[in-house]
Amino acid sequence: MTHTDPFLALSARTGRFSYGSPRAAALSSDGARLLFLRSTGAEDPVERLWLLDLATRQETLVADPAALAPDRTGDPADLPVLERRLRERLRLWAPGIGSFAATGDLATAVFALDGRVFRTDTATGSTTELPVAGPAFDPRPSADGTRVAYVAGGQLWLTGEQPADAPLSPRDGAVWGVAEFAAAEELGRTRGHWWSPDGSALLVTRIDESALPLRWFADPAHPERAPESFAYPQAGGPNADLQLWVLGLDGGRVRILWDTEEFPYLTAAGWEGDGELLLTVADRLQQRVVLLSADPASGKTTELAATTDEFWVDPLPGTPQRLADGRVLTSHDTPAARGVALDGRILTDERLQVRRVVGTYRDRLLIEGGEGDPADQQLFLLDPDGGAPERLTEGPGVHSATAVNGGTLLLTSATQAGIRRTLHTADGDFPLADLAAPLPHRVTPQLARVTELGLPTAVVYPRAHAPGTPLPVLLDVYGGPGYQAVANEPRRWQLKQWWADQGFAVVTTDNRGTPFVSPEFTRAIFRRFSQVAIDDQVAALQALAADHPDLDLGRVGVRGWSYGGYFAALAVLRRPDVFHAASAGAPPTDFRLYDTAYTERYLGLPQENPDGYLADCLIPDAPGLSRPLLLIHGLADDNVHPSHTLLLSEALTRAGRPHSVLPLPGVSHMTPDGGLEAVAAAELAFLRNALGSNPSM
Repeated sequence: MTHTDPFLALSARTGRFSYGSPRAAALSSDGARLLFLRSTGAEDPVERLWLLDLATRQETLVADPAALAPDRTGDPADLPVLERRLRERLRLWAPGIGSFAATGDLATAVFALDGRVFRTDTATGSTTELPVAGPAFDPRPSADGTRVAYVAGGQLWLTGEQPADAPLSPRDGAVWGVAEFAAAEELGRTRGHWWSPDGSALLVTRIDESALPLRWFADPAHPERAPESFAYPQAGGPNADLQLWVLGLDGGRVRILWDTEEFPYLTAAGWEGDGELLLTVADRLQQRVVLLSADPASGKTTELAATTDEFWVDPLPGTPQRLADGRVLTSHDTPAARGVALDGRILTDERLQVRRVVGTYRDRLLIEGGEGDPADQQLFLLDPDGGAPERLTEGPGVHSATAVNGGTLLLTSATQAGIRRTLHTADGDFPLADLAAPLPHRVTPQLARVTELGLPTAVVYPRAHAPGTPLPVLLDVYGGPGYQAVANEPRRWQLKQWWADQGFAVVTTDNRGTPFVSPEFTRAIFRRFSQVAIDDQVAALQALAADHPDLDLGRVGVRGWSYGGYFAALAVLRRPDVFHAASAGAPPTDFRLYDTAYTERYLGLPQENPDGYLADCLIPDAPGLSRPLLLIHGLADDNVHPSHTLLLSEALTRAGRPHSVLPLPGVSHMTPDGGLEAVAAAELAFLRNALGSNPSM
């Protein structure tokens, strides 16, 4: 796409300033080597596989898609359907090696390119293409690297082990070896097969989606192409029928047994040695999450730990897990704080909001969490035998552990000064090279906690703003569960500064329902999305105006994407006295049509909470629209189907309410390849026209 605005053009060329940044880092079992993905520069989108020797500090390019498959385009249309959908779930949109899997010593790595499977000897950089039964994805090596399992045609195969017509999994109409939609999109599990440590068997998911309704996608820009469909778990309806099997290379098959009616969701799985499996399962409303031990020989399971909550069990990455000494680590929430407990003994107090248990570092638990301002994230060491957490990082910013193994740590520190990645080893510390473009703006948002609820807020002004000059307000919002918008991470403020420089005071607020303030703060939206969000956003806007007199509350626009798009439409439909124009991108306008795992976690079943679902539905509000509204939707969006926007547009049209719709043919929920920047340019033109000099008149 061509962009005339210099910032938008730069953002598009550099992948929103991400091209050239290392990601997907993995440390070897001895902590001596690091594998990671990175392109060759700030305007190169093609990610390659690199090996870093931590002793010599030398990087080696070990797999280059441009050399291995010189004729490939990187077009998502060239990917197998299952891989394309998995990339969407993972929000991966750069071409090249999207993901890889490696042996524990990192000697062997495997990856897929356009349905072809490659194996790399990382020591020599020698890469060979493996024969496969058809367009393949998610290849994974055995522990010794001699065999590779992959998925093709919905079946699990082994390279070089079977005749072309004999997959390891049975042909029974189900899909084997993949993560179903709910698991990959909402529950954090993106894979469906795991090798046993001795390489004699695989733990494999079996997914039967025959009971699910189909969602269809047609590209109106290409009427000659057949529509595509996929099974979608709609709120209140059936989920995929999920089973878990151990498939032996000798032909043996054992089903892992638990009450799948009571616990339909598998959120994590893996081997604990050759004789044990560990599974994490959850009930449909995610009010009970259970860690199970399973015998791979008999399929029998035993409960090790359970976490329950009257609202929902918020996923805490890294829990539940069993430590090396056998004790079980679980999440432990109070109204004031997210914490962890070991065999039921609480390890943290309410001064620390735990966000993730990364792993073990220097014989202690490595924790990502907040202490004080929720805009910051720090790293802590926690002794499982007791004692106060030891803070490893300092200063405002979002500090995270990208990889950890024994005494080696890859630390990523994102601050307003930029993003730096540092390897901490027994032999000293040194940076991991980042080739991304420098961020064009050093943005210092004015952060504040407002109202008696302590809502996190930020205001960004134009760089040339003269105090005393009133500015139209742009509320740049998300507002939904699972995402924190107000954080000291520099990349997320770049586009906000661009919006400010177009002549807006850009306001961002994390209302109740968003994470990282406290469990009580997050759970305030239980069984009702809309009212708490709109009340908090309006209250925060009014409180900020009292301290920022240049905020002109007679000219307030609102923009957002996904849940933020839902809120933007909600704002002008229900509070036109406050919000004067809205740009709503990919909005889920009726949560009865959204997926099971996300929606039911917060709203319950539609059959049991019909009033809550109706109250959060925007369709009945259509006749009351009195402000300019722009609806934007990618027509290839398989997360929030474009029907959400079309249903609202239909209701608005029937009610005689003027509005605008911007369809994006071929665009998914991610708006890749300059799509976000094109949308921003269209939104700017709309908001300038809609707000005018005094839209409240």
